[in-house]
Amino acid sequence: MPEALLTVSCYGGMVVPHFLGAQDHPWLRTVLDEHARFRSRPRRELDERLREGLPCAAPAGKVRLTLHVLGRLWPTERPRDLPPPRLLRSVVFSEAARSRDEPQRALERVAERLQLNVTALRAALFADLAGERLVGESPRSLDAGALALRVNLALAQGLLFRAVHVRVTASDGVRRVVRLAKLHGLICTVDRREEPELSISGPYALFRRTLVYGRALASLLPALGWCPRFRLEADCVLGQQPRVLRLQSGDPIFPGDEPRRFDSRVEERFARDIARLAPEWNVLREPEAMPAGASLIFPDFALEHRYDGRRWLVEILGFWSPEYVARKLAGLRAAGIANLVLCVAEGRNCSEDALPPLARVVRFRRWVDAVAVLRAIEEGG
Repeated sequence: MPEALLTVSCYGGMVVPHFLGAQDHPWLRTVLDEHARFRSRPRRELDERLREGLPCAAPAGKVRLTLHVLGRLWPTERPRDLPPPRLLRSVVFSEAARSRDEPQRALERVAERLQLNVTALRAALFADLAGERLVGESPRSLDAGALALRVNLALAQGLLFRAVHVRVTASDGVRRVVRLAKLHGLICTVDRREEPELSISGPYALFRRTLVYGRALASLLPALGWCPRFRLEADCVLGQQPRVLRLQSGDPIFPGDEPRRFDSRVEERFARDIARLAPEWNVLREPEAMPAGASLIFPDFALEHRYDGRRWLVEILGFWSPEYVARKLAGLRAAGIANLVLCVAEGRNCSEDALPPLARVVRFRRWVDAVAVLRAIEEGG
């Protein structure tokens, strides 16, 4: 996103985004109505109309940003039931070169051959160009409120594209964020603190400021929207000046798709069975990270007794790769967790020396036996 489109204010060393809110919904509704009014007409006609300005009062900077974002959200299409424009151009130009007639005559002959209307043929010749593509139908569920959140997300992501360094803390769900960061190849570390802090190098810290890396970093932001509580602080460069951006849970940013609550059906069934068999135990998915030597581990579940305050961690070592199992066991041994139930899939050749010495071990074949886990907890006191 061009820096000129970023609607922000700078105070000292801070950068404050001008997020869209409820006060912007009336003119956002007008923008959506204008797009819908040009349905099935060339995109260039809509652009010409929008350059004339909106028929209502609206902040110019926010309007420019909104039109930029909406241009990517609103679909376009080429005329239906017609051959591809590239093929039509080839046929028409070949006919014109062969016959050396007036262009109109060549169009008429090709239209007759293809059983098309001349006007439709002329409109379809360059329908693959951006300005000639037809304005499509409104995206589903895109109202003024949803559009405001999407524009705010794009604004925040545009600032992260200019980040040198990013720090993220989250109360829950941080494991998903760490997993996503590593999946996208981001350079990151997790620091041990009261709350784990994810430290990420931004695109502007790299020797080559790659668009791919910037997009990967920006992709973390929608995932953070599903954390119950998070804080993000980014050192950015705006106008050749260093600035600090701060975002937190509650900021009006469009969240991404709801993440999967469980990594496997084994985990999903275990959580359901515990909730059904032992309602006195609260089942917490992905509780807080635990220190394990110089790093952190993220247990699968925490079981908390509602009445006597007992708390046990449950780790399920299912059908993962041997390398993953080895790393997980090493982390669990280093953590030295006393109240731990380790559920190990049969077929895993885990020696007694490899298992954490303080853990209660439950073996399983296809599904984790919730009764066996509860029995192990009771035997552990």
